[in-house]
Amino acid sequence: NRIAWGAKYVLFLFFVTGTVFIPNEPLFSPIFLQLSRIGGAVFIFFQQIILIDMAYNWNESWVAKADEAEQEKEGGGKKWLGAILASCAVLYLSSLVGIGVMYAYYSGSACSTNVAFITITLIAGIVCTGVQLSGEEASLLTSAVFFSYATYLCFTSVSKNPIAECNPKLGDTDVLGIILGIVFVLVSLSWTGWSFTAAHKRGEETRSSSSISRQSSLVENGHMKSYGSDASQEGEQSKKVGGIVMNNADEEKESGSEAKGSDDDGNEAAKTWKRRSQS
Repeated sequence: NRIAWGAKYVLFLFFVTGTVFIPNEPLFSPIFLQLSRIGGAVFIFFQQIILIDMAYNWNESWVAKADEAEQEKEGGGKKWLGAILASCAVLYLSSLVGIGVMYAYYSGSACSTNVAFITITLIAGIVCTGVQLSGEEASLLTSAVFFSYATYLCFTSVSKNPIAECNPKLGDTDVLGIILGIVFVLVSLSWTGWSFTAAHKRGEETRSSSSISRQSSLVENGHMKSYGSDASQEGEQSKKVGGIVMNNADEEKESGSEAKGSDDDGNEAAKTWKRRSQS
């Protein structure tokens, strides 16, 4: 996931286009259709996780920029906080408009399933917003992204209702649903690739910085060890030199005592010779 993203996008679009030419028989209806249903459900599950992660990182990034701008200049972070609120307003407004349009065109007395889907989506969006704002890690932008994605999923569900009374666009090509689906897929895939690459780069930078710090600590420890060894060697040399000095002093003392002894012997001999001469 770190290289050749242009080729990956082209290959993805090529495969999507290729599915149009798959014949209904003998593989599509009994095999490919069932696999696509299972794969679509799994993909939607992971796509929700990806979009929530993207929304959290989006919010944290703009909040961090607001803090930095506020430290540089008082009031400088208001533009980033205003951008967060503006994004939330656009997403919430789009979701509520979508809910209203679905109530107006995809509900009715015989459309209890559509009404249930639309109502559950509305309640889920409100509840998720309340839960997010009540927590310590509150993120209104994350709730707005989740509400918008839930509204899109609800629209794709009710627009595929096979009952004509509940689906005024039955039989028409759902251009809006196709465009929105492609946009959500590209955004989620792009975020997955970019976040993985960014995390990999941060990991490499962290490893390199840690290795540099370890090397510097080893170098510092080596200098300290060499300094300690040099100091110990100097201490030993000073001890040796001190021993030599002491030995020299002992030798001088011994030579002085020998000289004194020889002088005493000479004096005794002179005294003996004098006594003999007198006698």
